[in-house]
Amino acid sequence: MKRTFLSKLHRNGLYCIIGSLVLVLGVPLYQFLVLIPSGYANALVNQSLALRWINTHSLHFLGYRALLILGFVLIISLPFTLFRIIVAQEVLGREPEQDDEEEAEDQTAGVEADGMPSFAWRGKGYAVLAAWAGFFGLLLFAAGTLASTLYLVSSAASIHPQASISPGAAPLTGFFAILTFTAGGGLLAMSCLFFGAVIARSGLSLWPGIWVAYGYVALALAALFSASAVEVASAPGSGQGLLSTPAILLFALWVLWFGVMLVRLKPE
Repeated sequence: MKRTFLSKLHRNGLYCIIGSLVLVLGVPLYQFLVLIPSGYANALVNQSLALRWINTHSLHFLGYRALLILGFVLIISLPFTLFRIIVAQEVLGREPEQDDEEEAEDQTAGVEADGMPSFAWRGKGYAVLAAWAGFFGLLLFAAGTLASTLYLVSSAASIHPQASISPGAAPLTGFFAILTFTAGGGLLAMSCLFFGAVIARSGLSLWPGIWVAYGYVALALAALFSASAVEVASAPGSGQGLLSTPAILLFALWVLWFGVMLVRLKPE
């Protein structure tokens, strides 16, 4: 069962690596090679220009958004995978005498399908909150991006090429921005905060140095996502804030770091 658990970690780590590379390399390369030559940068000046650009470059826009959605979907296993890593590390880090005292309970409680003792989940309130917040945060990022993409494409398709576009041609743009960057980003901020705090709290007494550093980066990510969420909430009509892109890129690098550590895990 331990090998089954390890194989699941390796598989999830591979998904995290692929998803993070899509966000860190795939999306910027697509922007540089496809979007910018087609005038995408100029279209970001205001909503009217953006809708007119989408009207004439809908396939370019769909390809860009598809990469974003794919990246978030591939890393959606991260929160609960990290939760299991935290639980496993705390179980393995128990003092020998604590293990002896709980041996009887271990035998009666049994183990779960992934090889973890069933009692291991108790007392991990912050880690549980971090896992669920991260899962729903990633889900909102993917779902919000998908919904806003369909909405913008349908709004742009109804525009006549020669007609003028009113500033309120796509009134729900702000709603989808808040759904994605404020709600989704806020949940990811909470997840990173709790995960980082759980790892940093134990520190080097339980975790290798690279994992402690990983936990502190999570705390920095929480601050960046929080600032981005507030920024978008204060001006939702702009679609996303100045901090949104740096937050996503740093998060993707954090996920890549996690994926590499997972695939390099060896059986004890």
